[in-house]
Amino acid sequence: MANDPTPARKPRADAERNRQRLIEAARAAFSAGGTSVSLEEIARSAGVGIGTLYRHFPTRDVLVADVYRSEAARLADAARALAESEPPLDALRSWLLLFVDYLETKLILVEAFKSMVGDTSQLTAASGDLLSSSVTLLVDRAIESGDIARGSIDPIDLLRALAGVAMAGAGPNWHLAAKRMIDVLLAGLKP
Repeated sequence: MANDPTPARKPRADAERNRQRLIEAARAAFSAGGTSVSLEEIARSAGVGIGTLYRHFPTRDVLVADVYRSEAARLADAARALAESEPPLDALRSWLLLFVDYLETKLILVEAFKSMVGDTSQLTAASGDLLSSSVTLLVDRAIESGDIARGSIDPIDLLRALAGVAMAGAGPNWHLAAKRMIDVLLAGLKP
């Protein structure tokens, strides 16, 4: 049955809504209490039964991976939306603020990766590619507009600088320091 000609059905709208509610509930629960929060609590918070959670996410690892993917996709979507709606430097700044919020969630999820069964390198590489193309889009726009000096930085270095603040363990308020760092970095890139 390897060559089943039946095309995969698109999920029903209510099933997709439930899946998204579960991802949002898991993200919020993981952010508040770490990845060891009970799956029953996540299902309850999403307003669905535990069977619905397991239908979408048969294991905790699958749920953690989908939350991670969802956060990266959300950032990529935000980059495109900001590029279309804000001036280049404002769009870049707004996106970098979102990236700091992403780092906060990512640091929690990375702890769960350590206990996951299987290789997580494809998951992190795909997310890295999304983030790289997003920041490059926004930096290129800022360069073209003259807000950032041409050749002043590799776009990935902005992400590395902010991740460095997060990894340096700047205390419980590291995200505030990282958000302040955004303005320092952008001021240093002006022509």
